[in-house]
Parts: sequence; structure tokens; C-alpha cells
Amino acid sequence: MHRALTLTRRRIVSSIPVLLIVIVGTFLLLEAAPGDAVDAYLLSLGGGDAGLVAELRQSYGLDQSLVKRLTLYVGALLRFDLGWSVAFDRPVLDLIAERLPNTLWLMGAATALAFSLGSLLGIVAGARPGSLTDRALSIGSLALYAVPSFWLGLVLVLVFAVDLRWFPTAGIETIASGKTGLARVADIAWHLVLPVSALGFIYLALFLRMMRTGMAEAWRQDFVLFARAKGLARRRIVLRHVARNALLPLVTMLGLQAAAMLGGSVVVESVFAIPGFGRLAHEAVSSRDAPLLTGIIIVSAVLVIVVNLLVDIAYAALDPRVGSGEASS
Repeated sequence: MHRALTLTRRRIVSSIPVLLIVIVGTFLLLEAAPGDAVDAYLLSLGGGDAGLVAELRQSYGLDQSLVKRLTLYVGALLRFDLGWSVAFDRPVLDLIAERLPNTLWLMGAATALAFSLGSLLGIVAGARPGSLTDRALSIGSLALYAVPSFWLGLVLVLVFAVDLRWFPTAGIETIASGKTGLARVADIAWHLVLPVSALGFIYLALFLRMMRTGMAEAWRQDFVLFARAKGLARRRIVLRHVARNALLPLVTMLGLQAAAMLGGSVVVESVFAIPGFGRLAHEAVSSRDAPLLTGIIIVSAVLVIVVNLLVDIAYAALDPRVGSGEASS
């Protein structure tokens, strides 16, 4: 327990400079980009005179210097204030709090599907490397990994929503259904089947191939040869020795794929019209809403840091050698 707490504390401290770099870098990159929220607003109006432009820039705080605006923004972040969305005319924190749960449901379910089913199929493929089952699963996973998520999502919609009418075509839940409690949870789960499949199947193929490769390498290790020499059952060797050691790289990849899956949710949410975090980022870019886009990037960075922290803790639990040096120092 003490080792886990020490490891957690050190990871949190080391993530602070990373978060500062993300904040400053995002702010400067958006400042360097051509156009801003005033330009987008005037474009929607069809133009405006110089007086209106000056008034809007003053109201948005764009007439101040870059250093002053950055200082004010960092100070606001310390108060957990992400600013004001120009496009939605609402606080950025409220928008993110409204959209983020939908994306977390989508990512959480897709991650669970990809990791659990991918690991299971990887164990089946890696139990007998070179067998017909191994070759079939390896070829199938490679073909699935080559499919773009948006194309897979469109195919799933055409087959299971349009032709078979098993699932809804879009949305996160039935509009104005009035459902509450478990009925609403079931309705949301029903709407998420196709989006979760479109997002999770791509990463499922990656976990399958990694698990299969790790098990193929583990079969050649000395401890496996020793277990076979002791006469242990093959099933026990596969599950207790080979699969357990091959699982460690998958846990590491789980943290690395968090950022990729968060980016992939932008496409999936657009295909299935899910009002989530990724779609909000697309709307922020379209409207040139710099405060909203900056807040989205910062929250995304925090999510990735938290996921990787949880992965480090899980990795340390699976392998006691991890973090032991940090905890003792």
C-alpha cells in the first residue's frame, strides 16, 4: 500500500510540468493560428465595420497583450475557471461537464470491449502459435485494424440500423423519452452498441495481436520450459504463466491508447451524432472558439494523465518489481 501511494505521489508531481507545457503550448498555438472568434462571428453576420470589430475584441479581451492574457488565463485555471465560450455563450466548464460523460461512457465501454475480448482472443491465438486458429485470428485482426473507424461505423449503421432495424441510427438516447433510472441506462446502452463496436473493434485487433505476440515469445522463456518439465497441465501453463507475462505490455498499451481513443471518438461521435466531448471539439474548431478549444485540450490532457496513472498502479500491482526502486528512494 505504501509503495502504491509513493508511486502515485511521484507520478502526480511529475505530471505537473507536462500539464503546464500543454497549457502554454496550446495557448500559444491557438494565438498563432489565423483568425479568431471575432472573425468567425463577423463571418456569420456577413461582415461588420471597424467600430464593431474593436468593440468585440475589447469585450472578448483580445485587445490585451499576449503575456497578460496568458497570465490571466493561468490564474483563472488555478480557480478551476476554464473561461467563457464565445460560440455557445456559456462557461466552458459547464459545456465540458455536459458533454464529457457521454464520451466517457463511449470510451469506457469501447476500452473494456477491446481489452477484454482482444486479450481473450489473443490467448486463444497464442496458446498454439502457428496453428490454424492462430493464423485465422491473426489475419482477421490485421484486416480489422486496417479498416477506418468511420467506414466501419457507416457499415454498422447500414446493416444493423437501416436494414435490420435492430439498433438506432444516431444519438445517445431516445429524445424526450422521459425514461429515468435503469430504463434510461438501458436506453443509453442500446444506443451505444454500434458506436462502441465501431470504436472498440479497431483497438481490439491491436490488443489481440500484441497478446498473441507476447505469448509466442513467452513460450520460449526458461520458466515456461521449467513448468512444462514439471508436467503441469497445458491449460495451467497458458493461463498462469504464459498469458500473465504477456499481459503486462497490454496494460502499458492501454494507457497509450487512451489518447488515441479520445481522438478517435471525434470521428465516431460525428458519424453517430453523439453529443460528446469529441464532437464539442469539432464545433469549437468550426466556430474558432479558442477558450472552448483550449479547455477541451487541457481536460483531455488531464484525462490522459489520470489514465496513465491508473495504468502505472495496475502495472505495479501485476509486477511487484515496478516502482519498487522509486518507493524505497
